Amino acid sequence: MNNIQRLLWVAGKSICADVALPSMPEFATCGSLGKELLGLLYAKNGFYAFESALHLFPAAHYGGEMTLGRWNSFGLWRHDYGALAENKVFFAEDACGNQFCISEGQIGFFDAETGDVEILADTLEAWAARILADYKLLTSFPLLHDWQIHHGALPTGQRLMLKTPLALGGNYARENVFAADAIEGMRLRGHIAKQIHDLPEGARVEFRVTED
Repeated sequence: MNNIQRLLWVAGKSICADVALPSMPEFATCGSLGKELLGLLYAKNGFYAFESALHLFPAAHYGGEMTLGRWNSFGLWRHDYGALAENKVFFAEDACGNQFCISEGQIGFFDAETGDVEILADTLEAWAARILADYKLLTSFPLLHDWQIHHGALPTGQRLMLKTPLALGGNYARENVFAADAIEGMRLRGHIAKQIHDLPEGARVEFRVTED
């Protein structure tokens, strides 16, 4: 059993089982990684794992679930990040809405607060290995597990957010965490990321949310 198979085994059921996969133009520039991700989606068309801390988007619509195509559409939230979200395909997210993406032939971890990308792997198999080996860090599982003990299951379409972002001096204390709509959470943090991305560490920040 390889690492992708192991990840699929520990994940929940397919979000869109028995739904035909549509054409995926988002993968046209992703090379071999696009083909690998498409193969994973054929095996399990979207899933939640680690108490829903890891959410891999399905490629077809089912109920109220977000799809890969809509999640990557420019008008949903990507435009709020501007150039920080360009040339990337976002295919999964952690408990806090940080994104896993395909970027320049590699798989990266996209920090939703800053727009920074940390490269994790060159193949989907290697990405699955990283997730399995360090899921507590890479999916924010402990934070979500603690939150769900006190508040119940995180509703579909929501992710955790920090009242005061880590990038602005916040922490993962329970009183600083709340559940929010995943789209609105990304839009809000996109505004923050554009304002602080190029600032030196320790710079004073004036928090502003504006309409483009």
